Amino acid sequence: MQRLQVDGKFFRAGGRRVFLKMVTFGPFPDDRPPHLKDLPAEMRRIRSAGFNAVRVYGDFDPMLLDAAAGAGVWVFIGLSWSPGRDFVSNPALFAEARLALDDGLQKWGDHPAVAGVMVANEIPADLVRWMGVNMVRSALEQLIDQARALKPELLYAYASFPTTEYLEPDNADFTAMNVYLERREDFAAYLPRLHNVAGDRPVLISEFGLDSQRGGEAGQAEAMQWCVAECLSAGMAGVTIYAWSDCWLNAGQVVEDWDFGITDRNGRAKPALERLAEVLPEIHEPEDGITVSNWPKFSVVVCTYNGGHRMERCLNALIGLDYPNYEIIVVDDGSTDDTADVVGAYEQVKLIQIDHSGLSEARNRGAEAAQGEIVAYTDDDCEPDTAWLKWLAHAFVQENWDACGGPNLPPEPDSGSHFDDRVDEAVVASAPGAPSHVLLGDQTAEHLPGCNLVVKKSVLEAVGGFNADYRVAGDDVDFCWRLHEAGYRMGFHGAAFVWHRRRTTLWRYFKQQYGYGKAEAILMRDHPERFRRGGGALWQGHVYAGGAMCAHQGSVIYHGYMGTAGYQQLTVRMQPQRPLRHGYDNRGARWRLAIAEALQPRIRGFARWWYSFGHRSKLERVPRRNEFILVDSMETFNEYESKWWNAQRIPRETVLDAVSQDGWTALENDSEWDLMRDGLRLLIAVEILDDGHLVLTRMERSAKSGGRLPADFVDRLEALGLIRI
Repeated sequence: MQRLQVDGKFFRAGGRRVFLKMVTFGPFPDDRPPHLKDLPAEMRRIRSAGFNAVRVYGDFDPMLLDAAAGAGVWVFIGLSWSPGRDFVSNPALFAEARLALDDGLQKWGDHPAVAGVMVANEIPADLVRWMGVNMVRSALEQLIDQARALKPELLYAYASFPTTEYLEPDNADFTAMNVYLERREDFAAYLPRLHNVAGDRPVLISEFGLDSQRGGEAGQAEAMQWCVAECLSAGMAGVTIYAWSDCWLNAGQVVEDWDFGITDRNGRAKPALERLAEVLPEIHEPEDGITVSNWPKFSVVVCTYNGGHRMERCLNALIGLDYPNYEIIVVDDGSTDDTADVVGAYEQVKLIQIDHSGLSEARNRGAEAAQGEIVAYTDDDCEPDTAWLKWLAHAFVQENWDACGGPNLPPEPDSGSHFDDRVDEAVVASAPGAPSHVLLGDQTAEHLPGCNLVVKKSVLEAVGGFNADYRVAGDDVDFCWRLHEAGYRMGFHGAAFVWHRRRTTLWRYFKQQYGYGKAEAILMRDHPERFRRGGGALWQGHVYAGGAMCAHQGSVIYHGYMGTAGYQQLTVRMQPQRPLRHGYDNRGARWRLAIAEALQPRIRGFARWWYSFGHRSKLERVPRRNEFILVDSMETFNEYESKWWNAQRIPRETVLDAVSQDGWTALENDSEWDLMRDGLRLLIAVEILDDGHLVLTRMERSAKSGGRLPADFVDRLEALGLIRI
């Protein structure tokens, strides 16, 4: 079996892109039916239905790996530990997880069927609030670092769910999300957000299912079919069906009142399996699900100035695009190197040579020569993905955008260069100031960078093309703002990506940032309403910088009413920067990155300030931030924690409802507390144990309010049958 690898927003194995078609397998009770004990036969049956991977949880039969390999099925393994416990306050629990990870990787990490590891699955949101978001995310990252040091060839992730989408580990290889939305419209609307949560990474739907007891077998079958179709349409890297069999365990208990399996407890295939077996065998690559009846013609335009040393890679990628109807146009903006000779060697490419006039004029000349109905701009330091135009055509046809684009991802540092140069390139890829898309929603764009900017030719002509004043940079920002002001719709599709090799040395990076500052000075002149004196552009949307949308200091998380929202979304104005690439995250690289992060805003800000001398005085000043917060030093606060045993597994919501009857005010959204009353703030979480629940309470109060738990609070918990320990 070939090792599974990350390939941009997707996976690849053996030189071919792969769409993961996975089904969960187990855990099963010891007295499971005979057919579930015949692992080779079950794996062959799974493979014959069109699946190419299974996901297992915790401890599993070691014979499963050989059976999976024999059937040609990858296995994603879940770490066996207790993430439903407070492992921050009890370090011994986390130590057990680390030991279990080491032990497991030593046992099965080298097996050819093993593709990846989920270091945890759905840590409960109330426990995350209890332990602290950053502490939990740090623990997940420690597990991934530990595992990767032992088995770097495997893929690692945390299997999250929408309630904790803000827990994305910074160092995961892909984003795994369990999504249970039973209405097709809701499911389809949520998937584009996952591209933005994931940043540069692939997105795997790591669980999706429907209980056939409540939804009916016909409803389950229909849901399985549209789930796969929507995952393909949204550019997901794979989908996981939950589950293979109705026979399964949850928290050590045999489940009888849920039937999520696509086979029943006796092994009978349900209509869901029959429906999946009709569609899955025909799906091999992610773009196999794209259906466009009439492929629009694209004119791909590359503008270059002395970019001969970059053109060969760019043109090879463009010629290799998997699309039936496009042309390639290169506009040589007065180059003095061998650009014309390099481009001339490609018969499929139309070369236009002009006097050196700047980037905007070159873009306009390319559009004038374009014969396609859609003009797709990219840069000479980019290599568009093979399916780039297919995803764009899909987006234009599906959403009828006037302009569209996708992400630009940094490729592996050039293997032909010296190691120090590769480190510099890796540092620049993680440094601030990269060309980035800015989104007003999950699919609606405010800005699309010129390296991946695609627009209908009629729309381009209607707004007058690009402004020739922007000779080096800033042209795409001005163009997108004018499109927006004219009422045109700009879209974004997370799968339509290009590889973008930004700058290969720190010196070139700093020169680029200086040029960006000069361009911003012109933008300040043309769009004064979008700037404030002393600051950069004022974006209405969210700026995406490649990193996963994980919580950090100052993040706002909307937890909902007493922390019970099903979708507790993170709000950020600027997405985190992408981390240093694996293999380059060392002390020297981190030192260089720190220098880049310190100098970049100063270099760019100085150029912006210097070149805006004639018009910056017209801009509104940025108000000064209040640096000091006055605190009443006489008021002190104490915290009091208590634990309550509950063998009947009373849910957290029941405890909240009982307590809130005594004059407590429910808190919501970005509060880290659940309830408040008379100087008291209360947080309630639940630890999940095999034989019951452990209810955790944390109370904060001012010193004036006394040093005991309120009597009515204690009475309420005792009335529920909870025992204080």
